[in-house]
Parts: sequence; C-alpha cells; structure tokens
Amino acid sequence: MDMELKYQVRINLTGELAKLLRKSPQSNIVSPLIDILKKHNAISKCQYDAFSDYVLEAEQFGVEDYPLYQWTKDTIGDPAKEEKYLKSFSLYVGGQEVYPKLAADDLEADLKLLVDKKVILEVFKYDTNPANSPQLPAKYVNKKS
Repeated sequence: MDMELKYQVRINLTGELAKLLRKSPQSNIVSPLIDILKKHNAISKCQYDAFSDYVLEAEQFGVEDYPLYQWTKDTIGDPAKEEKYLKSFSLYVGGQEVYPKLAADDLEADLKLLVDKKVILEVFKYDTNPANSPQLPAKYVNKKS
C-alpha cells in the first residue's frame, strides 16, 4: 500500500482577479499567475465551480453514492460561502488533483512571489493525511440525502 502523502496547492484571490481567472484567463492582469501555472504544468479550478460540478454529477448519477452531496449543496447555496469559494482555486498539476511534495513545494514557492505583488492574497498547501482533513459537521454524518 502506498503511504506516500500527496499534496495540493490552493490560492485565494480578490473578487475581481477571481472573476478574471474564471472568465478571462488571457487577461494581462492574471498573466503572471498563468505563466507560473504553465511553468508547472498546472491548471486552476475554482472551488465553487468544483463544488457545483460535484453536485450536478451526484444529481445525475444518484446522490446516495456521493457522501458529501448534502454538505456541498448546502455550501454552494449559502451566499457567504459562495462568495468565499468563488475566490478560492485548487491547482492541478499534470492533470492530477493531488501530487508529490516536490511539485507542490516548487509551485507554492513560485506562487508566493505573487503574494508580494498583490496578485494572490494567500497560498495554502494541503496534504492527503486523513488526520489533517477537516471533518464533516455532525449534522451531515451518517445522514442520507
């Protein structure tokens, strides 16, 4: 069994930059970010869009097989959370949602340069260790949708 941790880098942007990255990634304003993503063979996925895709997929194939369905649906239906997640982006490297530490470290280091230039508000790196994962609120545990 492969116990090597994998990682994912996420970034938070201002509302205006997030809109540009989602709708017009060719904009000169986000081009420094796009250049870094290209350097690392990475793409961005807006967290709100990822959550919406999950809900649509669950509804298409049967919510009983999607344990996070109700939490995710409630999250995207909450205006405050919608605003938050529209500004948050997961970064996929080489088409992978999680990737080796070295790839995450290198990507994170380059992205942190843009924090200083006010392009990115925050950079986060998460690992796949279950002990570090947030838990569902109690009202969603063992609840059928």
